[in-house]
Parts: sequence; C-alpha cells; structure tokens
Amino acid sequence: MNNFMIINIDYQKREPIYEQIVKEIERQITLGILSPNSQIPSVRTLAYELGINPNTVKKAYDILEENGLIISKSTKGTFISENINKAKDLKINELIAKINETVKELKNYGLTKEEIIKRMK
Repeated sequence: MNNFMIINIDYQKREPIYEQIVKEIERQITLGILSPNSQIPSVRTLAYELGINPNTVKKAYDILEENGLIISKSTKGTFISENINKAKDLKINELIAKINETVKELKNYGLTKEEIIKRMK
C-alpha cells in the first residue's frame, strides 16, 4: 500500500490548489512514481497532510477519476487505475491540442512556422 505521496503545493500561484494536485498526480503517474493499482491517500488523509480543505482534495480526485487515472473502491480506498496508458495518451493529446492552438494563434500574429520553431529554441 502506497499511502505516502508527496504533493507540492505553491500557495503563491494563481492556479487553484485542486488543479495543482491534479497536475502533480498526473506527473507522478507519467513518470512511473505512482504505478497501476497502487493505493493513494484518502481524501481526508491528503487534506490533513497538505493542511487544506478536504473538498479541495475531493475535487482533484473527482477530476482524476473522471479522466480515468484513479479508481475509488468503496471501503477499500483510492487506487491508481490499471488503464493509465489510455489516460496518459488522452493527456498527451490534450497537451498537443493546446500546442497546436498556440501555434495557430502565433500564425495569426504573422509568424511563420520557421519563426515559431526558432523562437521556441
């Protein structure tokens, strides 16, 4: 049982805390720090560890569950999904779509593909 999970929250960021939790757990899954079927802390436990409202953690867990990254099993706890590869692919596709949207916006400002690549380097 992996009930120890390090989540770093930056209280100075404008990004909501629940989004920071989602991104951190997604990152740890992608890097293999959290593996399929491993148990993660309960909403109350993680809220206590982070010193935040349990509703904030619940909101993050709801998003992660909706995205197929975690599964809540009543009376057993919350676990990393077995289907994380599908979830990872969805996240990667989402991020690529954001990049494509940004490239499209840059082109609307008159930049060429070559200029965009040059500036990104």
